[in-house]
Amino acid sequence: MLVVDDNKVIRQLIRVNLELEGFEVVTAADGAECLDVVQQVRPDVVTLDVVMPRLDGLRTAARLRAEPHTRDLPLVIVSACTQYEVENGLDIGVDAFLAKPFEPAELVQTVRQLMEREREREREWRGGRGSEAESGTDVDTEAEAEVDAEVEAGSSVGAEAQRAGHSGA
Repeated sequence: MLVVDDNKVIRQLIRVNLELEGFEVVTAADGAECLDVVQQVRPDVVTLDVVMPRLDGLRTAARLRAEPHTRDLPLVIVSACTQYEVENGLDIGVDAFLAKPFEPAELVQTVRQLMEREREREREWRGGRGSEAESGTDVDTEAEAEVDAEVEAGSSVGAEAQRAGHSGA
């Protein structure tokens, strides 16, 4: 769980409320720090304030949605949201909104619902094609073998791949 807010008091209030409910919480003071922390911690859910220095919450959400490894990360905007911010957040793909001042129980409930939804999605993914992707599909292995063979044979495709820095590994 990652809590992002430039106001230290609000950040600590959210952190303490979530920790009292058993969540492990890491914090960040703005969107730029959030992007760094997400790479290190891999949180289950991120709460974002909208108005923050360096990188605001909506632009942070857009960047998280643009990256393959964070595109499905549940995002909650916790802010005194205007209609404009809600509409932009929905367009970006924010999962939930909590208006400041918020009720701690509502925050906890929202985070739990998003975590459960994410777990369910992961179970469905693993039950379907996800189990193949985790074990390394034969298609991937075959494609790598083809590229390796082309590179070894010196074919034009293989040579181009080799010049571009692709070895098939």
